[in-house]
Amino acid sequence: MASAPKAFIPFIHLSSLCFFISIEASQIYPQEQEQDRVLNLPGQPSNPSVSHFSGYITVHQDHGRALFYWFFEAQTQPTKKPLLLWLNGGPGCSSIGYGAAVELGPFKIKTNGTGLEFNKYAWNTEANLLFLESPIGVGFSYTNTSSDLSKLDDVFVADDAYNFLVNWLKRFPQYQAHDFYIAGESYAGHYVPQLAELVYDRNKDLDTNPFINLKGFIVGNPETDDFYDMKGLAEYAWSHAVVSDQVYERINRVCNFKVWSWTRECVEAMNVVYQQYREIDIYNIYAPTCIIDRASSLTLSRISNSNPKVDKNGFRRMRILGGYDPCFSTYAEDYFNRMDVQTSIHANTSGKTKGNWRVCNGSMLGTYNFTVFSVLPIYIKLVKAGLKIWVYSGDADGRVPVIGSRYCMEALGLPLKSPWHSWYHNNQVGGRFVEYEGLTLVTVRGAGHLVALDKPSEALLLISSFLLGHDLPTQK
Repeated sequence: MASAPKAFIPFIHLSSLCFFISIEASQIYPQEQEQDRVLNLPGQPSNPSVSHFSGYITVHQDHGRALFYWFFEAQTQPTKKPLLLWLNGGPGCSSIGYGAAVELGPFKIKTNGTGLEFNKYAWNTEANLLFLESPIGVGFSYTNTSSDLSKLDDVFVADDAYNFLVNWLKRFPQYQAHDFYIAGESYAGHYVPQLAELVYDRNKDLDTNPFINLKGFIVGNPETDDFYDMKGLAEYAWSHAVVSDQVYERINRVCNFKVWSWTRECVEAMNVVYQQYREIDIYNIYAPTCIIDRASSLTLSRISNSNPKVDKNGFRRMRILGGYDPCFSTYAEDYFNRMDVQTSIHANTSGKTKGNWRVCNGSMLGTYNFTVFSVLPIYIKLVKAGLKIWVYSGDADGRVPVIGSRYCMEALGLPLKSPWHSWYHNNQVGGRFVEYEGLTLVTVRGAGHLVALDKPSEALLLISSFLLGHDLPTQK
Protein backbone atom coordinates (compact mmCIF):
# COMPACT_ATOMS: atom_id res chain seq x y z
CA MET A 1 0.00 0.00 0.00
CA ALA A 2 1.41 3.39 -0.91
CA SER A 3 2.15 5.49 2.12
CA ALA A 4 -0.65 7.95 2.78
CA PRO A 5 -0.57 11.54 3.97
CA LYS A 6 -1.23 12.32 7.59
CA ALA A 7 -4.22 14.45 8.36
CA PHE A 8 -3.01 17.96 7.60
CA ILE A 9 -5.65 20.62 7.03
CA PRO A 10 -4.15 24.13 6.88
CA PHE A 11 -6.33 27.21 7.29
CA ILE A 12 -9.49 25.18 8.08
CA HIS A 13 -10.96 24.43 11.52
CA LEU A 14 -11.40 20.70 11.94
CA SER A 15 -14.72 21.24 13.64
CA SER A 16 -16.17 22.62 10.41
CA LEU A 17 -15.61 19.42 8.42
CA CYS A 18 -17.03 15.91 8.35
CA PHE A 19 -14.35 13.23 8.23
CA PHE A 20 -14.07 9.67 6.99
CA ILE A 21 -11.61 7.48 8.89
CA SER A 22 -9.89 4.87 6.75
CA ILE A 23 -8.75 2.08 9.08
CA GLU A 24 -6.81 0.29 6.35
CA ALA A 25 -4.89 3.43 5.37
CA SER A 26 -4.55 4.68 8.98
CA GLN A 27 -5.45 8.18 7.91
CA ILE A 28 -8.31 10.65 8.03
CA TYR A 29 -9.93 12.10 4.90
CA PRO A 30 -12.56 14.84 4.73
CA GLN A 31 -15.83 13.24 3.70
CA GLU A 32 -15.98 15.28 0.47
CA GLN A 33 -12.64 13.81 -0.58
CA GLU A 34 -13.69 10.31 0.35
CA GLN A 35 -16.76 10.58 -1.86
CA ASP A 36 -14.38 11.05 -4.80
CA ARG A 37 -12.22 8.03 -3.95
CA VAL A 38 -12.03 5.55 -6.82
CA LEU A 39 -12.91 2.01 -5.75
CA ASN A 40 -13.23 -1.13 -7.85
CA LEU A 41 -11.91 0.42 -11.06
CA PRO A 42 -12.49 -2.29 -13.68
CA GLY A 43 -9.23 -3.97 -14.64
CA GLN A 44 -7.11 -2.07 -12.11
CA PRO A 45 -3.96 -4.00 -11.18
CA SER A 46 -4.05 -5.07 -7.55
CA ASN A 47 -0.34 -4.61 -6.95
CA PRO A 48 0.97 -2.11 -6.15
CA SER A 49 -1.93 -0.35 -4.47
CA VAL A 50 -2.57 3.21 -5.65
CA SER A 51 -4.70 5.78 -3.86
CA HIS A 52 -6.69 7.84 -6.36
CA PHE A 53 -9.71 10.12 -6.57
CA SER A 54 -11.84 11.53 -9.39
CA GLY A 55 -14.92 13.61 -9.93
CA TYR A 56 -16.14 17.09 -10.74
CA ILE A 57 -15.15 20.55 -9.55
CA THR A 58 -17.55 23.39 -10.30
CA VAL A 59 -15.79 26.38 -11.86
CA HIS A 60 -18.83 28.61 -12.53
CA GLN A 61 -21.88 28.05 -10.36
CA ASP A 62 -24.33 30.23 -12.29
CA HIS A 63 -23.51 28.71 -15.68
CA GLY A 64 -23.23 25.17 -14.35
CA ARG A 65 -19.67 24.68 -15.61
CA ALA A 66 -17.79 21.75 -14.11
CA LEU A 67 -14.42 20.24 -14.97
CA PHE A 68 -13.58 16.58 -14.50
CA TYR A 69 -10.36 15.53 -12.74
CA TRP A 70 -8.46 12.35 -11.84
CA PHE A 71 -5.92 12.58 -9.03
CA PHE A 72 -3.27 10.04 -8.02
CA GLU A 73 -1.40 10.38 -4.76
CA ALA A 74 2.34 9.91 -4.98
CA GLN A 75 3.26 6.26 -4.57
CA THR A 76 5.61 7.12 -1.71
CA GLN A 77 5.77 10.07 0.71
CA PRO A 78 2.78 11.98 -0.71
CA THR A 79 2.92 14.44 2.20
CA LYS A 80 6.39 15.56 1.09
CA LYS A 81 6.18 15.46 -2.69
CA PRO A 82 5.00 18.29 -4.94
CA LEU A 83 1.63 18.62 -6.64
CA LEU A 84 1.85 18.39 -10.44
CA LEU A 85 -1.08 19.40 -12.67
CA TRP A 86 -1.10 17.84 -16.17
CA LEU A 87 -2.96 19.33 -19.14
CA ASN A 88 -3.33 17.98 -22.67
CA GLY A 89 -3.94 20.22 -25.64
CA GLY A 90 -5.66 19.84 -28.98
CA PRO A 91 -7.46 22.07 -28.28
CA GLY A 92 -10.10 19.49 -27.49
CA CYS A 93 -8.04 16.49 -26.32
CA SER A 94 -8.47 14.79 -22.96
CA SER A 95 -5.75 14.58 -20.33
CA ILE A 96 -7.58 11.50 -19.01
CA GLY A 97 -7.43 9.74 -22.37
CA TYR A 98 -3.85 10.76 -23.10
CA GLY A 99 -1.87 11.82 -20.03
CA ALA A 100 -3.49 9.53 -17.48
CA ALA A 101 -4.34 6.41 -19.50
CA VAL A 102 -1.70 6.36 -22.23
CA GLU A 103 1.34 8.35 -21.15
CA LEU A 104 2.28 9.03 -17.55
CA GLY A 105 -0.43 7.82 -15.19
CA PRO A 106 0.02 4.73 -13.00
CA PHE A 107 -2.54 2.73 -15.03
CA LYS A 108 -2.23 2.38 -18.79
CA ILE A 109 -4.81 1.05 -21.19
CA LYS A 110 -3.79 -2.40 -22.41
CA THR A 111 -3.05 -2.56 -26.11
CA ASN A 112 -5.95 -4.96 -26.63
CA GLY A 113 -8.31 -2.56 -24.87
CA THR A 114 -9.47 -5.14 -22.31
CA GLY A 115 -8.26 -3.46 -19.16
CA LEU A 116 -5.37 -1.73 -17.41
CA GLU A 117 -1.76 -2.50 -16.61
CA PHE A 118 0.56 -0.88 -14.10
CA ASN A 119 2.94 1.72 -15.53
CA LYS A 120 6.28 1.41 -13.79
CA TYR A 121 7.33 4.74 -15.32
CA ALA A 122 4.35 6.66 -13.90
CA TRP A 123 5.08 10.22 -12.87
CA ASN A 124 3.34 9.78 -9.53
CA THR A 125 6.56 8.12 -8.41
CA GLU A 126 7.84 11.71 -8.19
CA ALA A 127 4.74 13.82 -7.54
CA ASN A 128 1.12 13.89 -6.52
CA LEU A 129 -0.38 13.81 -10.00
CA LEU A 130 -3.52 15.71 -11.00
CA PHE A 131 -5.10 15.33 -14.46
CA LEU A 132 -7.71 17.82 -15.67
CA GLU A 133 -10.08 17.56 -18.63
CA SER A 134 -10.09 21.12 -19.90
CA PRO A 135 -11.77 23.12 -21.31
CA ILE A 136 -15.51 22.40 -21.12
CA GLY A 137 -16.54 20.23 -24.03
CA VAL A 138 -13.52 17.98 -23.53
CA GLY A 139 -14.08 14.48 -22.19
CA PHE A 140 -16.47 14.42 -19.23
CA SER A 141 -16.27 18.17 -18.51
CA TYR A 142 -19.45 20.10 -19.26
CA THR A 143 -21.48 23.29 -19.03
CA ASN A 144 -25.21 23.84 -18.59
CA THR A 145 -24.94 27.06 -20.63
CA SER A 146 -24.48 26.16 -24.27
CA SER A 147 -23.34 29.67 -25.22
CA ASP A 148 -20.19 29.07 -23.14
CA LEU A 149 -18.94 26.77 -25.89
CA SER A 150 -18.87 29.63 -28.39
CA LYS A 151 -16.73 31.75 -26.06
CA LEU A 152 -13.82 29.34 -25.71
CA ASP A 153 -10.44 30.99 -26.03
CA ASP A 154 -7.16 30.96 -24.12
CA VAL A 155 -8.30 33.55 -21.54
CA PHE A 156 -11.57 31.66 -20.87
CA VAL A 157 -9.68 28.38 -20.46
CA ALA A 158 -7.07 29.85 -18.12
CA ASP A 159 -9.73 31.43 -15.91
CA ASP A 160 -11.68 28.17 -15.62
CA ALA A 161 -8.49 26.22 -14.89
CA TYR A 162 -7.56 28.69 -12.15
CA ASN A 163 -11.02 28.43 -10.58
CA PHE A 164 -10.74 24.66 -10.76
CA LEU A 165 -7.40 24.75 -8.98
CA VAL A 166 -8.67 27.03 -6.20
CA ASN A 167 -11.75 24.88 -5.62
CA TRP A 168 -9.85 21.60 -5.87
CA LEU A 169 -7.46 22.78 -3.17
CA LYS A 170 -10.47 23.55 -0.99
CA ARG A 171 -11.52 19.94 -1.40
CA PHE A 172 -7.95 18.68 -0.86
CA PRO A 173 -6.53 21.30 1.54
CA GLN A 174 -3.66 19.05 2.66
CA TYR A 175 -1.93 19.96 -0.63
CA GLN A 176 -2.39 23.72 -0.27
CA ALA A 177 1.15 24.30 0.94
CA HIS A 178 2.88 21.82 -1.38
CA ASP A 179 5.22 23.03 -4.11
CA PHE A 180 3.04 23.30 -7.20
CA TYR A 181 4.08 22.75 -10.83
CA ILE A 182 2.13 22.75 -14.10
CA ALA A 183 2.92 20.45 -17.02
CA GLY A 184 1.40 19.65 -20.39
CA GLU A 185 1.99 19.11 -24.08
CA SER A 186 0.95 20.29 -27.54
CA TYR A 187 -1.65 23.11 -27.37
CA ALA A 188 -1.14 23.03 -23.62
CA GLY A 189 1.92 25.00 -24.67
CA HIS A 190 -0.62 27.83 -24.44
CA TYR A 191 -2.66 26.55 -21.50
CA VAL A 192 0.28 25.93 -19.16
CA PRO A 193 2.17 29.26 -19.27
CA GLN A 194 -1.10 31.20 -19.33
CA LEU A 195 -2.34 29.41 -16.22
CA ALA A 196 1.07 29.90 -14.59
CA GLU A 197 0.88 33.62 -15.34
CA LEU A 198 -2.63 33.83 -13.88
CA VAL A 199 -1.57 32.04 -10.69
CA TYR A 200 1.48 34.30 -10.42
CA ASP A 201 -0.61 37.45 -10.87
CA ARG A 202 -3.38 36.36 -8.47
CA ASN A 203 -0.78 35.50 -5.82
CA LYS A 204 0.02 39.21 -5.65
CA ASP A 205 -3.41 39.91 -4.15
CA LEU A 206 -3.77 37.56 -1.20
CA ASP A 207 -6.53 39.65 0.33
CA THR A 208 -8.75 38.40 -2.47
CA ASN A 209 -7.12 35.16 -3.61
CA PRO A 210 -5.68 32.10 -1.86
CA PHE A 211 -1.94 31.57 -2.14
CA ILE A 212 -0.89 28.81 -4.55
CA ASN A 213 2.72 27.75 -4.08
CA LEU A 214 3.67 27.89 -7.78
CA LYS A 215 7.30 26.97 -8.47
CA GLY A 216 7.40 26.55 -12.24
CA PHE A 217 6.17 24.74 -15.33
CA ILE A 218 7.34 22.24 -17.95
CA VAL A 219 5.86 21.76 -21.43
CA GLY A 220 6.46 19.13 -24.10
CA ASN A 221 6.34 19.67 -27.87
CA PRO A 222 4.43 22.86 -27.11
CA GLU A 223 2.64 25.19 -29.49
CA THR A 224 4.25 28.47 -28.50
CA ASP A 225 4.42 31.04 -31.27
CA ASP A 226 2.48 30.56 -34.51
CA PHE A 227 5.20 32.05 -36.72
CA TYR A 228 8.01 29.87 -35.40
CA ASP A 229 5.79 26.79 -35.00
CA MET A 230 4.56 26.91 -38.60
CA LYS A 231 7.99 27.82 -39.95
CA GLY A 232 9.34 24.81 -38.04
CA LEU A 233 6.57 22.50 -39.31
CA ALA A 234 7.32 23.31 -42.95
CA GLU A 235 11.08 23.16 -42.49
CA TYR A 236 10.89 19.86 -40.62
CA ALA A 237 8.76 18.26 -43.34
CA TRP A 238 11.33 19.28 -45.94
CA SER A 239 14.44 18.41 -43.93
CA HIS A 240 13.03 14.95 -43.10
CA ALA A 241 12.15 14.10 -46.70
CA VAL A 242 8.39 14.34 -46.26
CA VAL A 243 8.03 16.89 -49.09
CA SER A 244 10.13 17.86 -52.08
CA ASP A 245 12.48 20.80 -52.54
CA GLN A 246 9.95 22.36 -54.89
CA VAL A 247 7.12 22.22 -52.33
CA TYR A 248 9.31 23.76 -49.65
CA GLU A 249 10.52 26.50 -51.99
CA ARG A 250 6.90 27.31 -52.87
CA ILE A 251 5.94 27.54 -49.19
CA ASN A 252 8.79 29.95 -48.56
CA ARG A 253 7.67 32.03 -51.53
CA VAL A 254 3.91 32.27 -50.95
CA CYS A 255 3.45 31.88 -47.16
CA ASN A 256 3.72 34.57 -44.53
CA PHE A 257 3.36 32.80 -41.20
CA LYS A 258 3.59 36.10 -39.33
CA VAL A 259 -0.06 36.89 -40.07
CA TRP A 260 -3.26 35.22 -38.85
CA SER A 261 -4.78 34.75 -42.30
CA TRP A 262 -3.10 32.90 -45.13
CA THR A 263 -3.48 33.50 -48.83
CA ARG A 264 -5.11 30.87 -51.01
CA GLU A 265 -1.67 30.09 -52.46
CA CYS A 266 -0.26 29.39 -48.99
CA VAL A 267 -3.21 27.18 -48.09
CA GLU A 268 -2.69 25.14 -51.26
CA ALA A 269 1.05 24.82 -50.61
CA MET A 270 0.56 23.70 -47.02
CA ASN A 271 -2.16 21.27 -48.10
CA VAL A 272 0.54 19.38 -49.97
CA VAL A 273 2.42 18.93 -46.68
CA TYR A 274 -0.66 17.64 -44.88
CA GLN A 275 -1.49 15.36 -47.79
CA GLN A 276 1.90 13.67 -47.39
CA TYR A 277 1.28 13.23 -43.69
CA ARG A 278 -1.89 11.27 -44.47
CA GLU A 279 0.40 8.36 -45.35
CA ILE A 280 2.52 8.46 -42.18
CA ASP A 281 1.99 9.49 -38.57
CA ILE A 282 2.57 13.23 -38.28
CA TYR A 283 2.94 12.81 -34.51
CA ASN A 284 5.83 10.36 -34.85
CA ILE A 285 7.16 10.25 -38.38
CA TYR A 286 9.21 7.07 -37.85
CA ALA A 287 6.52 5.06 -36.07
CA PRO A 288 4.34 2.54 -37.92
CA THR A 289 0.82 3.76 -38.54
CA CYS A 290 -2.16 2.21 -36.80
CA ILE A 291 -3.87 -0.49 -38.86
CA ILE A 292 -7.13 -0.53 -36.93
CA ASP A 293 -9.63 0.59 -39.57
CA ARG A 294 -11.77 2.66 -37.20
CA ALA A 295 -8.79 4.61 -35.86
CA SER A 296 -7.13 5.03 -39.25
CA SER A 297 -10.27 6.57 -40.71
CA LEU A 298 -10.35 9.04 -37.83
CA THR A 299 -6.77 10.05 -38.53
CA LEU A 300 -7.46 10.67 -42.20
CA SER A 301 -10.62 12.63 -41.52
CA ARG A 302 -8.91 14.87 -38.98
CA ILE A 303 -6.08 15.59 -41.39
CA SER A 304 -8.48 16.33 -44.24
CA ASN A 305 -10.76 18.43 -42.04
CA SER A 306 -7.88 20.71 -41.10
CA ASN A 307 -8.74 23.08 -43.96
CA PRO A 308 -9.24 26.60 -42.65
CA LYS A 309 -12.43 28.63 -42.68
CA VAL A 310 -12.65 31.49 -45.14
CA ASP A 311 -12.63 34.95 -43.61
CA LYS A 312 -12.85 38.44 -45.08
CA ASN A 313 -9.09 38.62 -45.48
CA GLY A 314 -8.71 35.35 -47.31
CA PHE A 315 -8.17 32.11 -45.44
CA ARG A 316 -7.61 31.20 -41.83
CA ARG A 317 -4.57 29.14 -40.97
CA MET A 318 -4.98 25.37 -40.96
CA ARG A 319 -4.97 23.48 -37.70
CA ILE A 320 -4.60 19.82 -36.84
CA LEU A 321 -5.40 18.35 -33.44
CA GLY A 322 -2.40 18.11 -31.17
CA GLY A 323 -1.78 14.77 -29.50
CA TYR A 324 -3.81 12.33 -31.54
CA ASP A 325 -2.53 8.74 -31.44
CA PRO A 326 -5.01 6.57 -33.35
CA CYS A 327 -4.55 3.08 -31.89
CA PHE A 328 -4.28 4.08 -28.25
CA SER A 329 -7.18 6.50 -28.69
CA THR A 330 -9.37 3.64 -29.87
CA TYR A 331 -8.52 1.52 -26.84
CA ALA A 332 -9.08 4.45 -24.46
CA GLU A 333 -12.47 5.25 -25.97
CA ASP A 334 -13.56 1.63 -25.68
CA TYR A 335 -12.56 1.60 -22.00
CA PHE A 336 -13.93 4.96 -20.83
CA ASN A 337 -17.27 4.47 -22.56
CA ARG A 338 -17.97 1.44 -20.36
CA MET A 339 -20.68 2.20 -17.81
CA ASP A 340 -18.89 0.30 -15.04
CA VAL A 341 -15.78 2.40 -15.62
CA GLN A 342 -17.73 5.68 -15.61
CA THR A 343 -19.51 4.65 -12.41
CA SER A 344 -16.22 3.82 -10.72
CA ILE A 345 -14.59 7.17 -11.57
CA HIS A 346 -17.78 9.17 -10.83
CA ALA A 347 -17.99 10.43 -14.41
CA ASN A 348 -21.10 11.64 -16.22
CA THR A 349 -23.03 11.13 -13.02
CA SER A 350 -25.79 13.56 -14.01
CA GLY A 351 -25.85 12.76 -17.72
CA LYS A 352 -24.47 16.18 -18.63
CA THR A 353 -21.93 14.77 -21.10
CA LYS A 354 -23.69 14.28 -24.42
CA GLY A 355 -22.83 11.35 -26.67
CA ASN A 356 -19.89 9.01 -26.31
CA TRP A 357 -16.75 10.03 -24.47
CA ARG A 358 -13.97 10.82 -26.94
CA VAL A 359 -10.24 11.22 -26.53
CA CYS A 360 -10.37 14.30 -28.75
CA ASN A 361 -13.31 16.55 -29.55
CA GLY A 362 -12.36 17.36 -33.14
CA SER A 363 -15.23 19.81 -33.56
CA MET A 364 -13.51 22.18 -31.14
CA LEU A 365 -11.03 23.14 -33.88
CA GLY A 366 -13.93 24.84 -35.65
CA THR A 367 -15.35 26.59 -32.59
CA TYR A 368 -12.29 27.53 -30.52
CA ASN A 369 -11.35 31.21 -30.82
CA PHE A 370 -7.64 31.36 -31.56
CA THR A 371 -6.73 34.84 -30.40
CA VAL A 372 -3.23 34.44 -28.93
CA PHE A 373 -0.50 34.38 -31.54
CA SER A 374 2.42 33.91 -29.16
CA VAL A 375 3.01 33.11 -25.49
CA LEU A 376 6.68 34.14 -25.64
CA PRO A 377 5.96 37.39 -23.73
CA ILE A 378 4.66 35.24 -20.86
CA TYR A 379 7.94 33.30 -20.87
CA ILE A 380 9.90 36.52 -20.56
CA LYS A 381 7.68 37.71 -17.70
CA LEU A 382 7.88 34.45 -15.73
CA VAL A 383 11.60 33.97 -16.31
CA LYS A 384 12.10 37.40 -14.74
CA ALA A 385 9.82 36.31 -11.90
CA GLY A 386 12.20 33.45 -11.13
CA LEU A 387 9.94 30.51 -11.98
CA LYS A 388 11.58 27.29 -13.07
CA ILE A 389 10.82 26.64 -16.76
CA TRP A 390 11.71 23.67 -18.93
CA VAL A 391 10.68 22.90 -22.49
CA TYR A 392 11.17 19.40 -23.91
CA SER A 393 10.68 18.10 -27.41
CA GLY A 394 10.51 14.66 -28.95
CA ASP A 395 12.63 15.03 -32.07
CA ALA A 396 10.50 12.72 -34.28
CA ASP A 397 7.37 14.90 -34.04
CA GLY A 398 6.18 16.49 -37.26
CA ARG A 399 3.20 18.25 -35.63
CA VAL A 400 5.12 20.62 -33.32
CA PRO A 401 8.70 19.92 -34.41
CA VAL A 402 11.82 20.54 -32.39
CA ILE A 403 12.96 23.01 -35.05
CA GLY A 404 10.12 25.39 -34.21
CA SER A 405 10.70 25.04 -30.47
CA ARG A 406 14.37 25.90 -30.95
CA TYR A 407 13.41 29.01 -32.92
CA CYS A 408 11.02 30.00 -30.11
CA MET A 409 13.54 29.62 -27.32
CA GLU A 410 16.26 31.42 -29.26
CA ALA A 411 13.84 34.29 -29.92
CA LEU A 412 13.63 34.97 -26.18
CA GLY A 413 17.20 36.31 -26.30
CA LEU A 414 18.14 34.86 -22.91
CA PRO A 415 21.83 34.70 -21.94
CA LEU A 416 23.38 31.28 -22.60
CA LYS A 417 24.24 29.37 -19.42
CA SER A 418 25.60 26.14 -20.91
CA PRO A 419 25.89 25.17 -24.59
CA TRP A 420 24.12 22.47 -26.57
CA HIS A 421 25.27 19.02 -25.46
CA SER A 422 24.11 15.43 -25.03
CA TRP A 423 22.43 13.81 -22.04
CA TYR A 424 22.50 10.06 -21.47
CA HIS A 425 20.16 7.32 -20.40
CA ASN A 426 21.10 3.64 -20.06
CA ASN A 427 24.48 4.34 -21.67
CA GLN A 428 22.85 5.83 -24.76
CA VAL A 429 22.25 9.39 -25.89
CA GLY A 430 18.82 10.28 -24.54
CA GLY A 431 18.78 13.61 -26.36
CA ARG A 432 20.39 17.03 -26.17
CA PHE A 433 19.84 20.09 -24.05
CA VAL A 434 20.81 23.71 -23.81
CA GLU A 435 20.53 25.89 -20.71
CA TYR A 436 19.69 29.56 -20.82
CA GLU A 437 19.51 31.86 -17.82
CA GLY A 438 16.09 30.91 -16.44
CA LEU A 439 15.09 28.28 -19.00
CA THR A 440 16.19 24.82 -20.19
CA LEU A 441 15.38 23.25 -23.58
CA VAL A 442 15.66 19.44 -23.77
CA THR A 443 15.25 17.13 -26.75
CA VAL A 444 14.29 13.46 -26.40
CA ARG A 445 15.87 11.32 -29.10
CA GLY A 446 13.45 9.14 -31.02
CA ALA A 447 10.29 10.38 -29.30
CA GLY A 448 7.32 11.83 -31.10
CA HIS A 449 4.61 14.24 -30.01
CA LEU A 450 3.76 12.19 -26.91
CA VAL A 451 7.17 11.80 -25.30
CA ALA A 452 6.02 9.82 -22.26
CA LEU A 453 4.29 7.32 -24.54
CA ASP A 454 7.23 6.81 -26.89
CA LYS A 455 10.08 7.06 -24.37
CA PRO A 456 8.58 6.42 -20.91
CA SER A 457 11.84 5.73 -19.08
CA GLU A 458 13.52 8.83 -20.49
CA ALA A 459 10.42 10.89 -19.71
CA LEU A 460 10.48 9.77 -16.07
CA LEU A 461 14.15 10.76 -15.79
CA LEU A 462 13.27 14.10 -17.34
CA ILE A 463 10.45 14.95 -14.92
CA SER A 464 12.46 13.66 -11.97
CA SER A 465 15.38 15.93 -12.88
CA PHE A 466 13.03 18.87 -13.28
CA LEU A 467 11.20 18.39 -9.97
CA LEU A 468 14.22 17.45 -7.86
CA GLY A 469 16.56 20.06 -9.34
CA HIS A 470 19.00 17.45 -10.63
CA ASP A 471 21.18 17.89 -13.68
CA LEU A 472 20.51 15.60 -16.61
CA PRO A 473 23.34 13.04 -16.80
CA THR A 474 26.04 14.22 -19.20
CA GLN A 475 28.16 11.06 -19.01
CA LYS A 476 27.37 7.45 -19.88
